[in-house]
Order: sequence, then C-alpha cells, then structure tokens
Amino acid sequence: MSTYDASFRVWRGDAEGGELRDFTVEVNDGEVVLDIVHRLQATQASDLAVRWNCKAGKCGSCSAEINGRPRLLCMTRMSTFDPSETITITPLRAFPVVRDLVTDVSFNYRKAREVPAFVPPEGVPAGAYRMQQIDVERSQEFRKCIECFLCQDTCHVVRDHEENKVAFAGPRFLMRVAELDMHPLDAAAEAGLDRKRTAQDEHGLGHCNITKCCTEVCPEGIKITDNALIPLKERAVDRKYDPLVWLGSRIRRRSDPA
Repeated sequence: MSTYDASFRVWRGDAEGGELRDFTVEVNDGEVVLDIVHRLQATQASDLAVRWNCKAGKCGSCSAEINGRPRLLCMTRMSTFDPSETITITPLRAFPVVRDLVTDVSFNYRKAREVPAFVPPEGVPAGAYRMQQIDVERSQEFRKCIECFLCQDTCHVVRDHEENKVAFAGPRFLMRVAELDMHPLDAAAEAGLDRKRTAQDEHGLGHCNITKCCTEVCPEGIKITDNALIPLKERAVDRKYDPLVWLGSRIRRRSDPA
C-alpha cells in the first residue's frame, strides 16, 4: 500500500468567525476525504467538528465543500486529487456555521414542512392504490434523494442571496412539489390545492433559472433540473398563461355547483 503526506486547509471556527488552518495528513490508497478528516481528528485536531453517519453515501450527513465544490466527504476519493495539491475543506456556504465543518441546515426542514403532503384519493382504501409502472418509475428517481442538501447549497438563488430564503424553497423541495404534482394518485386538486400555483406563488419556482448546478452536484445522479424543475415550470406556465387552459379553468369554475 502506498502512502503519502497531503496538504490540507480546513476551516476552523464558529458562528462568530474563523479561519483556514493548514495541516499535513497521511493518506493511504483507497481512502476518501472523510478518512482523512477522521485521521486529522485522531492525530492533530481532536476538537474538529464534522457531521457524518453512514460513510456509504446514503445518509447525506457529511456534506461540505471541497476546493469550493459541494460534495460528500465520504464519496470523494483522494485518488481524484494530485498528491501535490492542497485540498481545502470548508462548511456549506449557504447555511450558518455551527462549528468548523458543521452547519445549521434547519432552513431545509422548515421548507420541507411548507410543502403540503400527498393527498390520498377519496374512496380508495390504504393498500389498494394502483399505478402504472411508468408512473412509478417517473417519480422513483426523485425518491433517491438522500437530503444531503448539496443542491440547496450550490443553488445561487439560496447561496448568494440570503433575502431569497423566505420566498424560495430551493431545488430539493421544488423537486418534491414536482413529484407530487406528477403523481397520478395525488388528489390535491380535488381537495382544492393547486400544486402548480403554490409552486409559483409560495415556493418561488420563478426564481429558478435552470442553470443545472443542482443536478451537477447531486451524488445520486438525479436529473433535478431536466426531470423535475423544467417540467414543473412548463406546467405552471401552461396553467397561468395558456389562454385555452385559462379559459377551460374559468368555464369549469363557473359550472361547478355553488
């Protein structure tokens, strides 16, 4: 097994401020960045704070920025870097720092609570739901999300404009709205909930300008922009601006019994 010493710059600090500190850490074949962070804790910085859990790319806990790019520490192999390269590890920039590499991502949980849940179809008992396989496969992609919030972190609408957080749910939760809107058994419309309208008016769909940066950093390879956000935008625009759709909705509204 080959071993070499790598140069790291790791952000140390808390909500009051901090700085990048330099470390030299031993690296062995086959290791990932999280291995190096653990070795750094064991040998030089025992008080270094980092959030992690499964070390298998499935819990989404160890999100950070490596050389400025949002990544999972446990899924970033050291072999992708040149041995002479200095590797910089910083916390997620879009969210407040708690300490060192740990950030407060509670913004995302607040946004999750703002998305209305699946509305069961009336008259269909639990266990009797039936869907076409093509519909299952269409939404199954979005169910792969591990909520690492890398897409939220890299989205410039959230990352660069703190004031947008009030009105913008971010790609992860707009993807959830899109998933529910395309679900053939979701009875939101029958319950008086227009998911396309709420996506636009309440979750800030119009802020998204489809740069695909969220798709590029997704560790699960979910095509967030192409398969969720763009189709949702198209449906929202049809609902609001297509004259035939608008006329049809007006006719239905007038024909509904009072």
